[in-house]
Amino acid sequence: MKQLQKGFTLIELMIVVAIIGILAAVAIPAYQDYIARAQVSEAVSLLGSGKTPLAEYFADKGTYPGAPSSVMGNVNGKYTSIIRYSGGTTPAASVGTAVLEAMMKNTGINSNITGKSVWLQTTNGGKVWTCTLSPAVAGGTALDPKYVPGSCR
Repeated sequence: MKQLQKGFTLIELMIVVAIIGILAAVAIPAYQDYIARAQVSEAVSLLGSGKTPLAEYFADKGTYPGAPSSVMGNVNGKYTSIIRYSGGTTPAASVGTAVLEAMMKNTGINSNITGKSVWLQTTNGGKVWTCTLSPAVAGGTALDPKYVPGSCR
């Protein structure tokens, strides 16, 4: 009487392990990039939440407030350390100009984006805002474009 084969051979198991290893080598870095993009999207969202209050403040008073926190509800988040005016204590180098900087936290987030920044700027009193990785004022280290939403590239 013939005995039926039970289970897999060693070669078959080695092939499966090799395939899983190759898939993991490709998938883990891609997953890390997706995590970083999701964390940066929080910073861009926080910047966007400041557009209307800052524009209203400027339209009412003719100047911007001394700090974004005086008109914005949230100036930090789970992955964003602070929303601040970039480049000095005065938010407007010229009338109607403001540059907001969202700085990512230094710990607890993807290592490719720690301590880096993305900026939102206006030159016309808040009518048009531009998300950018190279601000008009100096300060902060820019994020790699692959981690920010398409509107900021």
